[in-house]
Amino acid sequence: MPTVTLPDGSERHYDRSVTLLQVAEDIGSGLAKAAVAGRLDGRVLDLDHLIQEDCAVSIVTSQDPDGLEILRHSTAHLLAQAVKQLYPDAQVTIGPVIENGFYYDFAYKRAFSEQDLRAIEVRMEELARTDFEVRREVWDRSEALAFFRGLGEEYKARIIEEIPPAEVISLYRQGDFVDLCRGPHVPRTGRLKAFKLTKVAGAYWRGDARNEMLQRIYGTAWPDRKALQQYLHALEEAQRRDHRRLAKIQDLFHLQEEAPGMVFWHPNGWRVYLLLQDYLRTKLDAHGYREVRTPELVDRSLWERSGHWEKFRADMFTTESEKRDYAVKPMNCPCHVQIFNQGLKSYRDLPLRFSEFGNCHRNEASGTLHGLMRVRNFVQDDAHIFCTEEQIQSEVAGFLDMAEAVYRDFGFDEVIVALSTRPEQRVGADALWDKAERALDQALQARRLEWEVKPGEGAFYGPKIELSMKDSLDRVWQCGTMQVDFSMPERLGAQYVAEDGARLVPVMLHRAIFGSFERFIGVLIEHYGGAWPAWLAPIQAVVLNITDRQADYASGIEKRLAEHGFRAYADLRNEKIGFKIREHTLQKTPYLLIVGERERESMTVAVRTRAGENLGSMPQEAFIERLSGEVTQLGRIVAEG
Repeated sequence: MPTVTLPDGSERHYDRSVTLLQVAEDIGSGLAKAAVAGRLDGRVLDLDHLIQEDCAVSIVTSQDPDGLEILRHSTAHLLAQAVKQLYPDAQVTIGPVIENGFYYDFAYKRAFSEQDLRAIEVRMEELARTDFEVRREVWDRSEALAFFRGLGEEYKARIIEEIPPAEVISLYRQGDFVDLCRGPHVPRTGRLKAFKLTKVAGAYWRGDARNEMLQRIYGTAWPDRKALQQYLHALEEAQRRDHRRLAKIQDLFHLQEEAPGMVFWHPNGWRVYLLLQDYLRTKLDAHGYREVRTPELVDRSLWERSGHWEKFRADMFTTESEKRDYAVKPMNCPCHVQIFNQGLKSYRDLPLRFSEFGNCHRNEASGTLHGLMRVRNFVQDDAHIFCTEEQIQSEVAGFLDMAEAVYRDFGFDEVIVALSTRPEQRVGADALWDKAERALDQALQARRLEWEVKPGEGAFYGPKIELSMKDSLDRVWQCGTMQVDFSMPERLGAQYVAEDGARLVPVMLHRAIFGSFERFIGVLIEHYGGAWPAWLAPIQAVVLNITDRQADYASGIEKRLAEHGFRAYADLRNEKIGFKIREHTLQKTPYLLIVGERERESMTVAVRTRAGENLGSMPQEAFIERLSGEVTQLGRIVAEG
């Protein structure tokens, strides 16, 4: 008879086999009501799973990460059931859980419309209220194939044919709907109370552009209506902050089909870009980096020697000239080794830190391109440190100090750290990987940081520390990296003379803080919601005249602000002042300086913030002093280095 050990160490003894649900009921009716699954010796299983032997058990609710995933997976099945009832000719394919929700792919003769989505959602709510029992069934493989083919579900039949022979074929039944799935699932559809369908998009079967196009319906699901509404509100806010939308309002950049994934920077956007470059260059100079510039077009042979040709050939743009093959560089590291190799280096020269705002190209699939967040042409704030093994710890510590200071300057106070270890496909001996992973682990331990290990997600040449930030909407953006590489310097012939005269291969540390200027600017736009801090705003102040009588006075203020190094201009258009105020407020210009006849006569400006706060009239000198203090306070560029 089974003995069940609970998470608190207590035991429950039973004189017969019991289900996980019965254990939950034994613990308490409240827990049983909240339960969506159970964890038996670490495995997450359906609540009707029968316990026949001694084991450790914990009950999973929708508040647990595993429970929320089950809730969302079950809602995907509810979506498929609703679609099949409303559109019987539709074929169901796959419906996994994704971040914050789920999707299900369908093959159907016409495109689903917004009206269809509303109808599907209404039917899902009806099916949830019906409170069907959700039951797992194990079928014979041939029986399952015949069943789905009999329904005309050819995609399900294909999935079954791909399942390894030794694997169990399990199906889940709820009412009149049966779906192929490993599970687990909620015990009843009535547990699904808070969900929303969000959009429909195209998707290729198995993610392969050579296959047929399907329709993907996305949705989100949460434990309760309050959590759902909070998420939908955050989603609406994210849409308002979408960097592509704000870029149009602020005239920052655009993209067009003639250059997919490549940015056309407008004057305002390019100003932000240059400000960021100047800011980071100041930081790099203070930390002993030496800026370099390398070619964008390099012979194929270098990429073959570095290992990139084998790993990234499909993502590289190539060309041919005079019977030589060239690749547009997707990254800078092999070129930096070429600079290191010019002239014999001594151990006294190390660490040697090369930085480059390197222009790179990668042939990303067109379907993955997304504004500034995923592009084909980007500039990395790249750097490579050549050092000895003994210098790794101090160099990693210096990088972490610098990265954290940079992120704080932009208002990112929470940094999430991860350690990505060796991938399955890699270069270099396991002993070198052991050494590299141990070095990064020790560096993180020395700083007493908390971090997550991501097995198999390192670069092909070395493990890496990944730094991610939470933005103002609590979204996580991975930007900074520090990678330890023992392999590429050796492959490309890098050496230095050690203290004893021996020729040794340097360690190469790959590091970035922004990641790429394009993506980092996209993150900043959404983090600030377009309300740039004064030091980074492309336009810091705009002077608005009420009538033509103040045009010369407004132009004089513009000139004076420029002489003090501020980015300002006078909007002298023959428009009503209310119109101009609304327009520049929408563009989130930090300060609006309104000048009428009274201001012209008194040599003052009426100051208004983008938030609508009226600061009243003040002398020009007072405003200049105010803006100077704000820029100095927010910039912290030179003082902190």
